[in-house]
Amino acid sequence: MKRKIDPIEVAVLQRRLKSITGEMGLTLLRTTRSPILNEARDFVTGLYDARGRMLEQTEYIPVLAFALQPACENVIRFFGDDIHPGDVILHNDVFSGGNQNNDVAVFKPIFDGKTLVAWAACKGHQADIGGAVQGGYNPEAREVWQEALRIPAVKVYERGRLRRDVWNLIFANIRLGIVEEDIKAQIGGATVGERGFQALLKRFGRRRLDQLLDALFDSTERRVRHEIAAIPDGIYRGESHAFYDGVTDGTKMKINLAVTVKGEAITFDFSGSAPQTAGFVNAPYSATASALLLTFLMLIDPDIPHNAGILRPIRIVNPEGSFLNARFPAATTFGNSITGPTSDAIFRAFAEALPRMVTAGWNRFLGFAVSGNDPRHRRPYVDILFLSLKGGSGGTWSADGYDHIGLINCAGGILAQDYEMFEIHDPHFLLKHEYLQDSAGAGRWRGGVGVETEFEIRGENVTGVAFGDGVEEEARAFGLFGGKPGSRNEIRLDYPDGTARFAKTKEIVRGIPRGTRFSQTAGGGGGYGDPFERPPGEVLADVKNELVSVAAARKDYGVWIDPQSFALDAGKTAALRGAKT
Repeated sequence: MKRKIDPIEVAVLQRRLKSITGEMGLTLLRTTRSPILNEARDFVTGLYDARGRMLEQTEYIPVLAFALQPACENVIRFFGDDIHPGDVILHNDVFSGGNQNNDVAVFKPIFDGKTLVAWAACKGHQADIGGAVQGGYNPEAREVWQEALRIPAVKVYERGRLRRDVWNLIFANIRLGIVEEDIKAQIGGATVGERGFQALLKRFGRRRLDQLLDALFDSTERRVRHEIAAIPDGIYRGESHAFYDGVTDGTKMKINLAVTVKGEAITFDFSGSAPQTAGFVNAPYSATASALLLTFLMLIDPDIPHNAGILRPIRIVNPEGSFLNARFPAATTFGNSITGPTSDAIFRAFAEALPRMVTAGWNRFLGFAVSGNDPRHRRPYVDILFLSLKGGSGGTWSADGYDHIGLINCAGGILAQDYEMFEIHDPHFLLKHEYLQDSAGAGRWRGGVGVETEFEIRGENVTGVAFGDGVEEEARAFGLFGGKPGSRNEIRLDYPDGTARFAKTKEIVRGIPRGTRFSQTAGGGGGYGDPFERPPGEVLADVKNELVSVAAARKDYGVWIDPQSFALDAGKTAALRGAKT
């Protein structure tokens, strides 16, 4: 006789699954060696059922929200019945479910006796993944082989035994030994997940656990459908652009989105978006799906569990051959970074239907990966400089944007890279890292403040790779409902000989000499609502905290503040605001 499902028992199981994926994440934080993983937290941990369906995830950066399930499903299709206890499988291939070549996944099957019942998995961004450029970002790439070592589903352990030939083949094609150590840490994280799930099997038994998991999927689906049903039926359209394909100056790629809400179901249709580019400004399907899901999850109940039930009411139309779903063998390393423009289109589409849930635009991504030799230790190093690339988020109804939170695809803010660890890991000397005044878009609720960063490069044979967006006026974080846009991004190199160079958004800068000063500004988020409706006291507080200048307070907010005493003049403020109306 089938036991009745107790919703409290289902909820307890869901929290235990979440706890297991959290334990897996803590394992990676404590055992990985690359700051990309243990400081920037560029990884995801998860549990999946025997069919590859998501049971629960802990995404330490949002862009990995849908990064493991498609790859897990591919692993299952590829190996079929040839999966055994003790197997460990690696995967990164973007043309078989991966989202980015640098994001390497480790999968460990979980058995109940001889029956495959689940998977534990960790995916993390590796400091190097082969290809033509150390670090993995290659704006000059025109095909996938120039970007990375492709790792389709491959066993590195079989029945508990290391396949040394396969292991050596993979890591002979990756420059940095730290990657090998980090993959070992990910195997450890997956082992922690395996143990946690086996404890659940022991507690519930396989049959009861399967019943509870089915109920969990159904419960999550109902909650998502309830959220969708609250959105008025209709077709909502949003548009945005990514800028410069890395090949032809002045190019821009359109994202065309139509969102159809009908009852308890929703369709996201990207038909009509720009075709794939000749360069690396393309995304595989999984990267675009992750961008969509992380943004949509921001617009609904934040307490909904992350499992496959979320996906049931959602349909994604993303035709192959567009730059949001590029055909083999396109270069696609920039795909995760297209999350910003994709999210912009989604927020614009929902602004009419969900005005109190959407945010104004977030600062676009502009990264600069630095690699070279560290003369202090006589060894190579790579750093994506998470410290300097994280700007502000967009304002929203009843709340300012977050200051220096970073990109919508990998938030984390100031905690993403500790100053002392930055100088320990890299041969750089930090000179400045502070909030950038007047970078936030003005609004009733202003955008989050961006940052400015300066450091001296003291490495040897240094190469920098610029990859990003946001230097164009049109690419500034957009304002909503009368709010103003945030500031632009910029990267400048001041060489020891007195010359200066502004980096393009996609290029390789070779031969950066020791003693060069690196300067970067990461812009603020867009404002939400009429800036003249912001309470003068809040503007005054921002001026005193040097987030807003006295001049910007007058011009953008209509608030008169004495530049010497910082006294608020109510009469002159009323006159300024009255003049606008």
